[in-house]
Amino acid sequence: MPVVLVLDNVRSRHNIGSAFRTSDAFCIEKIMLCGISSTPPSAEIHKTALGAEDSVDWEYFEKTEDAVNILKQNHYIPIAIEQTESSIELNCFIPNDKHKYALVFGNEVKGIQQNVVDMCSLCLEIPQFGTKHSLNVSVSVGIVLWRFANALIKR
Repeated sequence: MPVVLVLDNVRSRHNIGSAFRTSDAFCIEKIMLCGISSTPPSAEIHKTALGAEDSVDWEYFEKTEDAVNILKQNHYIPIAIEQTESSIELNCFIPNDKHKYALVFGNEVKGIQQNVVDMCSLCLEIPQFGTKHSLNVSVSVGIVLWRFANALIKR
């Protein structure tokens, strides 16, 4: 699937491992781990990745901005998965199979850095109806990748 995940300062190694496992399930191209995000090898990442850290390509960047810039230079459309005033609901966005996408997910507490959000072409948010209005980053990765897979993978 023509999708790269960008994890912007994701703190939990278990969330990172879960992102690897979900990325493997949907055959994405790569994960870019940025900032404080841990990298393999890690027992905690492996615990939830179950070996997917070996089957999904990954790269580390100290600065998320550098990862996004490289992706933009390679014609990926960067999309922040974040609640903003101008965000579009995920169910209203239809990915185009003629494009490549970089999906940016942020820190469990602080979200995506504002300067990184500003670099993105648009923001998508997962519609929610409860009182919390937030999901664990690993759950968000699963929901968003499933949506993109439904639109982009031809069966």
